Amino acid sequence: MQINKQKMFSMYKTMLTIRRFEERVAKLYASGSITGAVHLYTGEEAIAAGVCTNLRPDDYITSTHRGHGHLIAKGGKLNLMMAELFQKKTGYCKGKGGSMHICDMSLGIIGSNGIVGAGLVISVGAGQTCKTNGKGQVCVCFFGDGAANRGTFHEGINMASIWKLPIVFVCENNYYGISGCQREMMNICNISDRAKSYGIPGLTAEGNDVLAVYNATAEAVERARSGGGPTLLEFRTWRHRGHWEGDPDEWRKKEEHEMWLKKEPIGNFSKFLIENKHATKEEIAQIEDEVISELVEAINYAKESPSVSTDQLYEDVYFKG
Repeated sequence: MQINKQKMFSMYKTMLTIRRFEERVAKLYASGSITGAVHLYTGEEAIAAGVCTNLRPDDYITSTHRGHGHLIAKGGKLNLMMAELFQKKTGYCKGKGGSMHICDMSLGIIGSNGIVGAGLVISVGAGQTCKTNGKGQVCVCFFGDGAANRGTFHEGINMASIWKLPIVFVCENNYYGISGCQREMMNICNISDRAKSYGIPGLTAEGNDVLAVYNATAEAVERARSGGGPTLLEFRTWRHRGHWEGDPDEWRKKEEHEMWLKKEPIGNFSKFLIENKHATKEEIAQIEDEVISELVEAINYAKESPSVSTDQLYEDVYFKG
């Protein structure tokens, strides 16, 4: 599929924004400025960027505990995200949700989720809404290889299949659920092979190639919008850091880690853009400057925002209709 320069630039900036955001969060966490559980998306940026570039503002996504990349790619505001991580009142969830529970319904971001595999069934509700509305909306459900062994995987995809819901199930297979490797947890090589059991299309592709991700998703999204039902996509990738910030990451072999680092998506994509004369080194540098500037503004916004006081801890806990 032909992708124009503007779209490639947009995907590159999205990927770079995610990478620089996560790098800043890692440093802020190490310094104690950010507390709580943080799971970084570093190394997997091509999936969020390639998938969400195919979506409309009114489409939905469900996310995971490793959700910063999904939120940024769907249009999440950096200042509100950073303020949430700083536990400030101006954050997306008024500083009470933290890294794993950011949502923005105005952007179709139903929410990141600390429960592994929860998004698989939440997406069924969103998919049913899309079908009922009849506006051609779709829902993308992001989940990891570990979630593919949860009961919600079967329940969610089975229901989406029999009801022909407009959902694209996106498995981000980074091979490790904390310390357990997929090779030891499944008797299959491709998670997408399970699509046959539900009578829907399935595809495994290179998750570090943003163009491959974009093209595979474009076909699945078009199928969903036109009433063809769900698709199961598996994108193979690698997280650069431990499962969570503070994880010593002793489970993965050094040789495998170094092999995957050579396949990291951002450096390889910038090289592709330059070598194929889609971009100059100066244009790439300009995008870097723009991203850094936006991040500095977001961090300053978070630092200057008011903190949540103890007498506000129980506000907004229950919805009052």
